[in-house]
Amino acid sequence: MTFDMSLVQRGARLRRSPFFEATQRHGARAYTVYNHMLFPICFADLEGEYRHLLEHVTLWDVSVERQVEITGPDAARFADFLTPRDLARCEVGQGMYVLITAADGGILNDPVLLRLAENHFWLSLADSDVLLWARGLALKSGLRVSLGEPDVSPLQIQGPKAKEVVRALFGDRALNLRYYRFFETTLDGIPLVVTRTGWTGEMGYELYLRDAARGDELWERVMAAGRAHRIRPTGPCDIRRVEAGILNFGADMTPADNPYEVGLGHLVDERKSADYVGRESLARVRAAGAKRKLAGIEIEGTRLEFNAARWPTAAGGAAVGHVTSAIWSPRLEKNIGYAMLPVAQAAPGTELRVQLPGGEERRAKVVAMPFIDPGKEIPKA
Repeated sequence: MTFDMSLVQRGARLRRSPFFEATQRHGARAYTVYNHMLFPICFADLEGEYRHLLEHVTLWDVSVERQVEITGPDAARFADFLTPRDLARCEVGQGMYVLITAADGGILNDPVLLRLAENHFWLSLADSDVLLWARGLALKSGLRVSLGEPDVSPLQIQGPKAKEVVRALFGDRALNLRYYRFFETTLDGIPLVVTRTGWTGEMGYELYLRDAARGDELWERVMAAGRAHRIRPTGPCDIRRVEAGILNFGADMTPADNPYEVGLGHLVDERKSADYVGRESLARVRAAGAKRKLAGIEIEGTRLEFNAARWPTAAGGAAVGHVTSAIWSPRLEKNIGYAMLPVAQAAPGTELRVQLPGGEERRAKVVAMPFIDPGKEIPKA
């Protein structure tokens, strides 16, 4: 055992993933709690994991992406009611990155939605209780819909050698899979959904395990298929996701933020005919214009460790906002991140001052993001 679970857990309230024993066996050094489940966050040096992701292939236990399953005769109508994206454009076998919005337009979650059948959906969740929210909405909706959490646990295979690993597992069918598409299959009798998705900005796939009892078996099967390509388990790579402009729910966006403020206005389909939660509020924001904006920033000076809290920012001697994420990018050789700022201070080139823990202050400037591969050519390749 490389991590003493008695340091964080008492009883069975915090769930363990179907891959938990495998993560322990392969040397997980630390865990956090995400969607009421233990989440392995590192196996080695974080910068070493980042470089391995860029050069080889990595395996992540992301079972904490709990699923909300929506079924029933009115499942399509209900799923469409949850999000500003127009799900009439989502085909069976397709995934979409969507937002779940509140009545005031605030963001409650940013899941990947998978459409398994005409009236069968999964929402692969960030860290918030969307199942409770959905059950509350369904209670008075009058729609014939069933909601629950299925026995589904994802793994991510990410990195430039990911294609070779999934080809060894599933053949050329996986290589022909388009971005945000999926297929259902079995691997040695293990039931799976294989998707062309990930949280890295790199080439990647997710394997959605549909039988928790087969977790350890699936893990070792993937590790064996990736051995020739130097596969190794890692935690989530915040360096790479910040470089890619990927946002982290709870840090870079919260229920206090709307899609237009965080640069996700394109996920609000303005021509969507069906009603959805937050429609009127988002229309008002769109008409008036957002007053704040999440902007890319560069922070001067020596390497900064990933921020554990929001850092205050100032411009012209006045407080103007806060840093939501900041981290050292080894290949850019600079500190990069995001800051929530008034629109007037969010234009590229704006000079800022960032207040660090302990009283240190550093100069920063607003820059365009994503910092690397703005067209997402790498994950789409």
